[in-house]
Amino acid sequence: MRSSGMRSSGKSAALCVLGALLALTACEKAKQDMYDDQKFKPLAHSERFSDGSSSRPLPDGSAPFAQGPLSGTSSGRIGEEAVRRNQEALAAQSIPYPVTLQLLRRGRERYQIYCMPCHSPVGDGDGLVVRRGFPHPPSYHSDRLRQAPDRHFFDVMSNGYGIMYSYADRVEPSDRWAIVAYIRALQLSQHADAGKLPPQVRGHLPDKEAAQ
Repeated sequence: MRSSGMRSSGKSAALCVLGALLALTACEKAKQDMYDDQKFKPLAHSERFSDGSSSRPLPDGSAPFAQGPLSGTSSGRIGEEAVRRNQEALAAQSIPYPVTLQLLRRGRERYQIYCMPCHSPVGDGDGLVVRRGFPHPPSYHSDRLRQAPDRHFFDVMSNGYGIMYSYADRVEPSDRWAIVAYIRALQLSQHADAGKLPPQVRGHLPDKEAAQ
């Protein structure tokens, strides 16, 4: 009798475990069904709601979502200055800001993110992407680009050029001008007049270059 009772108890425990597993499986299926719910296009017909439409009316007291450059403020006045700066940057024909160390640091940061993979750290067009087979961009140190106006570089970043696509959706107008300032610094680094350098800097140059 004792052995029979133990077997009966074991069967009950097994049935309980099996029932729990089945219940968990059903819960997981219900959970997945929520993830894989039916997709409706806006204003499409649906039998789910009494009005027959998949699009639901706005709750009472809700307000439409504002869009545009001034949408982040209630009155728009706070955003006017940012919009004005962008418009001025887009209209400028040369670097519209004082070329400070802060501007050059910002330009270097943006350049290293967006430009360096193709144009290289020194701007000679021998970037890592190029070394892996991408077409070689022109060197910033060519006579043509050294003599090109500031606006040329800004327009190339804004509109793309040749196989280079536009970066207007990635780089703000002010940052494009910061990159232009850094490109000018790169050009100067390869074509600087050694005679205009401070004595402590000329002392590190080879004798031939220091004498120029």
